Amino acid sequence: MIRIERNPAPSAATLALSYVGACVMGFAISALLIAATGYDPAEAFGAIWQGAVGSQTAMIGSLVKATPLILTGLAAAIAFRARLWSIGQEGQVYAGAMAGWCAVLLVPDAPALLLIPLALIFGAAGGAGLGAVAAGLRTRYGVNEIISTVMLNYIIVYLLSWLLSGGAWGEVGATVSYQQSPPAPEAAQLPNFDDRGRLHLGFAIALAASLACAALIARTPLGFEIRALGGNGEALRRRGVDVGRLTLVVMALSGALAGLAGIGEVLGVTDRLRGDELYGLGYAGVVIGLIAGLRPIGVLVAGLFFGGLANGAVFMSVLSDAPAALAQAIQGVLLISILCGGVAARTRLRRTVAHVG
Repeated sequence: MIRIERNPAPSAATLALSYVGACVMGFAISALLIAATGYDPAEAFGAIWQGAVGSQTAMIGSLVKATPLILTGLAAAIAFRARLWSIGQEGQVYAGAMAGWCAVLLVPDAPALLLIPLALIFGAAGGAGLGAVAAGLRTRYGVNEIISTVMLNYIIVYLLSWLLSGGAWGEVGATVSYQQSPPAPEAAQLPNFDDRGRLHLGFAIALAASLACAALIARTPLGFEIRALGGNGEALRRRGVDVGRLTLVVMALSGALAGLAGIGEVLGVTDRLRGDELYGLGYAGVVIGLIAGLRPIGVLVAGLFFGGLANGAVFMSVLSDAPAALAQAIQGVLLISILCGGVAARTRLRRTVAHVG
């Protein structure tokens, strides 16, 4: 008799083989999808490669795309390691963008050395605050964090939509279909590392955050408590740990990372507040956190991979005849394939002997 069991600690070789196999399967399914719609798979994949790493410009674009995915992936990984199933990264991205924009509006004439750190702090605080609200609802009233974070997502997203289309933040002439703020002051725009002005300070923040989160989880008392909360919260209570306070800290930390992703996009990419540019970053982070096995360094690698894929998909719709919708479908196929690879790596088959009598 064959029984399916969970394998909580697969070897590095098992993980590598599973993910490589999942990628091969994902690209094979994508090739069939491209061919079935009447386009050339070789041309489409060549365009994706060219757009992801085919030139210095392409690689910079991939890093820019990866930056918010890394931060939101870390946000999901930190919460999920504690078995706090927060789906609020989307709303926290928006909250961080809005809070950081408040800092810009408060002191628009401040020098860059003051305005940029202030906006980043406000952005992190905005995301942390939204995470703390969900934590408070869970610890005080027993509200499931999945429900509360999803509801908060809707509230924040539509609040920003109102502020940009009919409220105080919209550019002159803004409508429901044209939602954006006036440009940010030059002093508020994040410093860039390349001549074209695309690779911004946010990437360095995402890289540092990945290393910091890895050290936090592996080497600090707080990291031990986060891992223990994910394993056995009751044991923590018996040791005298305030689980409610720990929940608040974890959710706030998760929200702060997502908030940094939001304000980083505003001040590093669009240079103005635009809701459409933030859409989906939080939900993509949830998937990336799961693909990475909730490991911060894995999140960094997965974020870079999918940043390259996202940038390559843009080039695919430009350099080949394939439509943008097909490029997005390919991204979805690869995401699902790699998720399935992760599940397969953490599952094992065990033969059992049936006893008769």
